[in-house]
Amino acid sequence: MMRSLAFRPPELSERKAPDNMPEPMPENIRLPFFKVNISENGEITTYGNDYYFTDRLDELVKTVNQSDEEYGIITEYDLRFMKSANNRTIVFADVSSEKAMMKGLVRNSIVTGAVGYVIFFVISLILAKWVTKPVEKTWNEQKQFIADASHELKTPLTVIITNAEMMSDKNYTEDDRENFTRNILSTSKRMRGLVESLLELARLDNSNTQIKKEKFDFSSLVNDCILPFEPLFYENNTELSADIEENTEIDGDRDKLRQVAEILLDNALKYSDPADKVTITLKKQSGNCILSVSGLGTPLSKEECQNIFKRFYRVDKSRNNNGSYGLGLSIAKSIIEGHGGKIWAESVNGYNIFTVSLPL
Repeated sequence: MMRSLAFRPPELSERKAPDNMPEPMPENIRLPFFKVNISENGEITTYGNDYYFTDRLDELVKTVNQSDEEYGIITEYDLRFMKSANNRTIVFADVSSEKAMMKGLVRNSIVTGAVGYVIFFVISLILAKWVTKPVEKTWNEQKQFIADASHELKTPLTVIITNAEMMSDKNYTEDDRENFTRNILSTSKRMRGLVESLLELARLDNSNTQIKKEKFDFSSLVNDCILPFEPLFYENNTELSADIEENTEIDGDRDKLRQVAEILLDNALKYSDPADKVTITLKKQSGNCILSVSGLGTPLSKEECQNIFKRFYRVDKSRNNNGSYGLGLSIAKSIIEGHGGKIWAESVNGYNIFTVSLPL
């Protein structure tokens, strides 16, 4: 077979056949090239001309002789030529198969590139949506949080402004004005509690805030939290039962975890059925300590068990005057997650159970 003509070969007259040159190919085997010899009197002799352009040799030779290049391509015939220095020998090679191969390669490259671009574009959309989903969720939660906080602050401010305006009205008696003063004071305290809760959440959400951990007896801390709640449950005609496993030591922030226990007890006090009892338990299980508070109350649905830890979420929207803003469980969740633990709610046989799992 003929070598590629991209490199300039030695002149034909200078070529020598090697000693190990194979025998000439049989005449019935046709290769995609042929040679033309031109005598001094212009007679053309061809080899392989029964396969290529036998009726156009004169035109091909004329075209090659008109070219100043030693080798090149005749585009209209898809032939590559190479001629000797004396223009007496010309070799022609068919390049139609190369062109067809190049066209096929270009076509396949375009198709492959287009398909790859579409696939890459679709994957990019999916990845972009997946990457931005947490940001979008955080952004929506932030907007909802601002709207809820504004609404919760608007109500006590309206009460304070209304009572202050009524105090300035001389038509009201001194006793009425004292009532207005008490309303302002009570509402201001509630609003202060809301602002403090919002600040607490902001501090817990701050990634730079470090939880100060120390080893302490969690059993003793839970028992201390129960003591001030016993008279409150008693006044509410609700029995408070405790089952605390002793000597449960953990690494954590004592004050933050005390706040979690108080939030769970306060939540049970507000929303449990007074006719039944509230049970608080603490036990060790599989390398964790499990704190749970359960009480009979309005059963929570599966969706409510997930949403109840969201900020300003209340199952009973009508309970707005019980001192709750729907932030306690959100604060408890942030504290527990900051300790590497988990908190969840479930409803079993009418009992709503709030459970905290902390690593020992």
